[in-house]
Amino acid sequence: MEFVEKRLIERAKRGDREAFAELIEIYKDKIFQLAYRMVGNRQEAEDIAQETFLRVFANLHTYDDQYKFSTWIYRIATNLCIDRGRKKKPDFSLDEEIEQGEGLDWYSRLSSKEQTPEEKVVTQELQETVQDALSQLAPKYRSIMILRYIEDLSLQEISDILKLPITTIKTRIHRGREALRGRLRFM
Repeated sequence: MEFVEKRLIERAKRGDREAFAELIEIYKDKIFQLAYRMVGNRQEAEDIAQETFLRVFANLHTYDDQYKFSTWIYRIATNLCIDRGRKKKPDFSLDEEIEQGEGLDWYSRLSSKEQTPEEKVVTQELQETVQDALSQLAPKYRSIMILRYIEDLSLQEISDILKLPITTIKTRIHRGREALRGRLRFM
């Protein structure tokens, strides 16, 4: 995959729009999922994913191929999510009706032949509870928890994306888990 990706990047740097479209195809779902987990809103996640690819296109000439492309694109998306969180004020209402299934990704909506309806409800409630607790974490902890446990990135990859030392990453993972545990206890 890396060889193919490198060739696509080289072609895209030379202005080949089809190569860039293929890069988007490779990363669009991953970037959307990262953004959705960080901001908790489908429309905002789509906007962030689109903005990520616009920035990648505009700055592709600055990409240093000594580093993994995935690290570079995840850094752009993560920073956009954090910036969005800083600018945003809460926009929810206790009277607002919640759309069925909101807050869940497509995979969590797939039915399983082994689960009973009761088990499905319990699973859905648990996922909503975890997502809600995750969304309440400070952005510096939320981004690391998502990158580590949902995107399954290594400490080094997270360090490269966020440009933080691994010791800081470890500390924030520990504090993020503690904060998440505390929030889940009271839900």
